[in-house]
Amino acid sequence: MNILGIAGSLRQGSYNKAVMHAVKRLVPPGIEIDIFDLEGLPPFNQDLEHTPPARAAELKARVRAAEAVLFATPEYNYSVPGVLKNAIDWGSRPYGENSWLRKPAAIIGASPGRFGTARAQYHLRQILHGVNMYVMSRPEVMISDAAAEFDPEGNLVDGKTKDLVEKFIRSLIQWTLLFEEKRL
Repeated sequence: MNILGIAGSLRQGSYNKAVMHAVKRLVPPGIEIDIFDLEGLPPFNQDLEHTPPARAAELKARVRAAEAVLFATPEYNYSVPGVLKNAIDWGSRPYGENSWLRKPAAIIGASPGRFGTARAQYHLRQILHGVNMYVMSRPEVMISDAAAEFDPEGNLVDGKTKDLVEKFIRSLIQWTLLFEEKRL
């Protein structure tokens, strides 16, 4: 199974990039996490939607090749970062060529704050509903106080959080299989 992972941050030391790499290390055999870095993705321009820049075309191709999409989002001003919304816009356009259409998806997030990306995740659910993705509702993983959850190299160190992330991954796999069975 191929799951596309997208961290909604450009920062090198991003906790959400660390979450994505932790997920990649924790997946069971037979599951591939293909991480797409949003660095270099230009701002969406509707004038270019029929001939998208190479980075946008690559994003759309990797979304189409994936069986599911995992988003790791930080929270900026009670919402998702602009770079993540920008990626969703590129993937959904032009009209009739929505690469997100009917893809199973899940959302995870980490934040140094105490709310652990809760508001951003709920806002991202609205956006993903708008592009007609099937977003897993449970379990929710909102990692708060991320500085204590990761070591300086970005490794997830808290055992309870690791267990929660592993349960989350297993749930995403089952969620994805549910939709594969329905497509047959």
